[in-house]
Order: sequence, then C-alpha cells, then structure tokens
Amino acid sequence: MAGRVHPRQLAFALPHAESLSRDNFLEGPANAAGLALIDSWPEWPNRIMWLAGPEGSGKSHLAAIWAEISGARSTAANVLTAAGVPGALATGALVVEDIRARYFDERALFHLMNLAREDGAYVLFTGREVPAALEIELRDLRSRLRAVPVVALLPPDDQLFRGLIVKFCADRQLAVDESVVSYLATRLERSSAAARHAVELLDTEALRLGRPVTRALAAELLRDA
Repeated sequence: MAGRVHPRQLAFALPHAESLSRDNFLEGPANAAGLALIDSWPEWPNRIMWLAGPEGSGKSHLAAIWAEISGARSTAANVLTAAGVPGALATGALVVEDIRARYFDERALFHLMNLAREDGAYVLFTGREVPAALEIELRDLRSRLRAVPVVALLPPDDQLFRGLIVKFCADRQLAVDESVVSYLATRLERSSAAARHAVELLDTEALRLGRPVTRALAAELLRDA
C-alpha cells in the first residue's frame, strides 16, 4: 500500500487593503510637518507643494488624505502626458506621485505647472528626493521645480515604528502579541518599507506553514532572510 502523501499548504498572494484614511494615519515627529501641510490646506504658502521622503514614509497616505478633502485627482508621474494635463487638473487639484529623475515627461510636467498657475489650481508633488536633487534637462522646468516649497518626512522614531508594525499587521488581520512587535522593532531597519516587508513575509510564511505568527517564527524568518 503506497504511503499517504500529505498535500503541502500553499500561500496565495491575496490582496490586502491598506487603509489610507485620516483616522488611520499614525502621527509622530517624523511626519508632523507633512500632516500639518495637509491639515492647513487651502492656506498653503504656495498652490504647488512638494512632499519628500524615503520609501514608505507616508507620502502616499498623506496624498490620499489631501485628495479626499480637496477633491484632487491622482496620477503617477510616469504616466502624465501633456495631452492629459487639462483633464488631470479638471477638479482644480491634483496629486502627482513618485517623481523621479528620468521617470517622467519633463514637458508634460512643465505644461502642468504652467496651467495650474493660470487656473489657480492646487498641485501636490511627491518624491523620494527634493527637486534640487533631480537631474532635469529642461532648464525652465528645473528652475520652476526648485522654487516649489518642500516639506520633508523623516524616518520613523521608535514609537511610530512600533505603531507601523501593528498597523501593517492589522491591515492583514494578523493577531500578534507584544513580543512579536518588540522583536521586529529592535531588529528591522528603521523604515516603514522594512516593517511592511517583514509583516508581509510573516503573513505569507505563517499561512504556508500553518503556524501562528509568534516571536519564534519571526526569529526564524529574520535569521534566514
């Protein structure tokens, strides 16, 4: 009689909804300036503003909050075209996310800034770098962007970092205790991106192995990473 084969449990990459509402934004010293900018709208120092910060620092969450209260449309910088600029500004407010060097149409962005100024529209740019750090060939655009006021987001402090770990677990409906949070908080790189990746890995492996998310599992995964 052939031995019984036990099927291996598979972990399916199901989508997980991350809440981007104002109520679910975790406040701390690292993002206080960015949150103050959003909360101060429409009394901005300039109708065009730039939100800068490392990956996972909360730029998209803040942009989503502002889009909700301002009625702004949103677009990724790399898909913006000159022909699409009027439509993008149709509501009088626009978020342009993830501006990176050589990752967008310079003439489209220049057209956007000109039309926004003519129409009195509000624009929120986001990017990992500040405008002065970008390599831009179009001289007029380079000059315009470097005149845009910048609000910077910083890496999270300890309290905010622990809160992010808890939030990412909650987004995935993972039940974790304090020992797991403390273990991750003291061993991960202090960034939102690192916390998100670690929680994703824990979720995937716990499902695949059929085990609960514990400190022991976290230790195994980080040791092997």
